[in-house]
Amino acid sequence: PADWREYDGRAPRRRGQAEALDHLLGQVKTVHQHCVCHEPCKNQPQSRKHSVSKSLKHLFHPGSKFLKTLKRGLYLTAIFYKDDNILVTHEDQIPVVEIDDTYSCLLMQDFLWFTKVSCMWDEILWLRQCVTVSQSSCSCILQTRFKMLLAISQMQGLLGIQDLGQVFFEPVKDKQGNILIITLKEVKTNQTFESVRWVPICKLQTSRKSVSSPEEPTALDTLLISIQDKLAYHQRSSHALSPGLYLGYLKLCSAVDQIRVLVPERLPNILCHVKIRSNPNISREEWEWLQKMASVEEPVPVEPEAETSQNHLFQELQVAIKELMNLVNIPLQEAKDFRLYSQEVLDFGGQVSFLLLLPPSDDVCTAPGQNNPYAPRSGFLTLPLQIFELGEEG
Repeated sequence: PADWREYDGRAPRRRGQAEALDHLLGQVKTVHQHCVCHEPCKNQPQSRKHSVSKSLKHLFHPGSKFLKTLKRGLYLTAIFYKDDNILVTHEDQIPVVEIDDTYSCLLMQDFLWFTKVSCMWDEILWLRQCVTVSQSSCSCILQTRFKMLLAISQMQGLLGIQDLGQVFFEPVKDKQGNILIITLKEVKTNQTFESVRWVPICKLQTSRKSVSSPEEPTALDTLLISIQDKLAYHQRSSHALSPGLYLGYLKLCSAVDQIRVLVPERLPNILCHVKIRSNPNISREEWEWLQKMASVEEPVPVEPEAETSQNHLFQELQVAIKELMNLVNIPLQEAKDFRLYSQEVLDFGGQVSFLLLLPPSDDVCTAPGQNNPYAPRSGFLTLPLQIFELGEEG
């Protein structure tokens, strides 16, 4: 059947994107083979060269192992789980390695960079070679990111696996100055790991004797207490919507160092939404009618003629808008100033499509210090926009 793209001859947005990115990465690698970072660093001071070689030797030394305690700094922890079991070290600790024991940079910038690196677990060695030249720099950011790559390599080597899973959407911090970056991965096969073993999650939680006070728990204690919530988030973020056409609600909140997007806890990889119908297709006639409605400067409550596809869509949208407004706790009378995004229908895999409902332009993104009078009820999260983009349903 005819669909909305025939209205203006538009091609699918994602057509050829994956191939183009693969081609671009291949070009970067080809050019980078002749980069100075792959040659002996002749111009680096002798002390710096010695420091780098020493750190690399330490990384692959048999003595390299997981940490038992945190002493103040930035750390990487990997949570692998299977059914009700979790992977722990022989000391019954969640695997942790140190990134930086003198960390003092901008956490959110470094954290979001780390999430991008998580899309390239198999390329860590290559990435590390690319930034080794930055060791001669005094840049705090470059130094930290090099240490992140070293920590990833160490974790991969200790576990004997490259894929460390998905990065949890926020680090865990404590008042002692410790910061944990967390990755989560569900193991569905009889995969073997090195230097670790499986134990029931409940056993780990009950057997661990916290050395911190209930008022000021350490980052590791906080992680262990909330581990079920984090595993639930990880599982929900991989769920897919059933085929159909949905109405989504776009709401952003800005802070000094990031923009966050409102999502439902039960499906954090997609915007707040309600289902319009089971058929994901928007016909050319329906899209043409939506375009006409969007071009009207002063909205007029005129319904399409009866027994047409436009009329069916009009009625379906009325029901969906009422349901969506109730879901996100916005009075229905406020919806008169909302807009329907009319540039395109968002298509996810051909089986799921979205129309977007937008607040007035001044209210799409809540600024720092600005109160949102219609805060959603419980059951919602605000994710950093980059995290949402990495995990969105495709």
